[in-house]
Amino acid sequence: MTMKLKGMTWSHPRGYDPMVACSRLWKEHTGVAIDWEKRSLQDFESFPVEELAREYDLIVIDHPHVGQITAENCLAPLDVPGREAELRSLATGSVGQSFPSYNWHGRQWAFPIDTAAQVCAWRPDLLESPPASWDHLGPLARAGTVLLPMRPPHSLMTFYTLTGNLGGPCAVTGELISRESGIRAVEMIGEIISMIDPACFGMDPIAVLERMAEPGSRIACSPLIYGYVNYAIKGFRNHRVAFANIPAAGYGGPAGSALGGTGIGVSAFSPNQDVAIDFAYWIARGDIQRGPYAFAGGQPGHAEAWEDDIVNARTTNFYAATRDTLELAWVRPRHNGYMGFQHAASARLNVGLLKRHDASDIVDDLNRLYQQSWGDHSRRI
Repeated sequence: MTMKLKGMTWSHPRGYDPMVACSRLWKEHTGVAIDWEKRSLQDFESFPVEELAREYDLIVIDHPHVGQITAENCLAPLDVPGREAELRSLATGSVGQSFPSYNWHGRQWAFPIDTAAQVCAWRPDLLESPPASWDHLGPLARAGTVLLPMRPPHSLMTFYTLTGNLGGPCAVTGELISRESGIRAVEMIGEIISMIDPACFGMDPIAVLERMAEPGSRIACSPLIYGYVNYAIKGFRNHRVAFANIPAAGYGGPAGSALGGTGIGVSAFSPNQDVAIDFAYWIARGDIQRGPYAFAGGQPGHAEAWEDDIVNARTTNFYAATRDTLELAWVRPRHNGYMGFQHAASARLNVGLLKRHDASDIVDDLNRLYQQSWGDHSRRI
């Protein structure tokens, strides 16, 4: 009788299709079947991991959950005895900080199978080249050709990226941001959103990219947006969207982008932990990532895929064109209590921007909310 596992991922071709394709190969090799279910991006970012862990053997997560996961004991650590060489191989193959972003309190809670950061999306048929600096965005925005995803939590991700790129990144302990750095970033966001469609406050990256790729679209650029390789593949949508490193606001090049992506974890409640861990090691491997995972529409987390000429050729050079941004990306806080902060801070930032609150008041509130996030939750880590 075939062993069957259940997995949960997110409902975009980038998140779902490669899991199904790779699981089909895994079944051929091992006889173990994995049935994947999916949730919307919004649910994926906010649904309690513990509830998922009680229902599924394998769970795709993002790294800011690891503090909560540790406190709730809902995922099994993947750094198991006897697999040290495989673990080192995955660590050395990490793009930027993707692998260590899932390490917490000395244990590895997930393996990166998908890597992303805020990069620049642009239409090669509408622009000669992507904007190289933030100063180049004004004319494009005034012409009605720019969108910025501002639906929570992406407004906060833009705040993070700008503070990092300006040289005053947010902190992971203590005060979130200095008033000077925070005020400057809020004012820069406020300036650009004053020139673009306010509908952006209801748009996540997928919505913006769909708008960019639709027939007749005039949207030529989204300067800070999580990259989605699917839109760079010919035939995925009417128009192909290319991606590039973020336009520099400061003097550090494309540094400071808020790291995203996803990792695969194994439920601590699964009766088939060993088998599930085997699959996690396998799908995170370089040869699988650059092969069946990438060719099923995934956005790999392993450097072997990012450096592969064939993988780049079919994606308008997506990986090579954004690699510097990924290597210099900033890892968000991950303590237990952070996810609540991310939700509250995104909402506060958006209210402040829409109602034109003083930037200093917004920054003060963000710092206050961050301090509160280290309350009762963090003591349970």
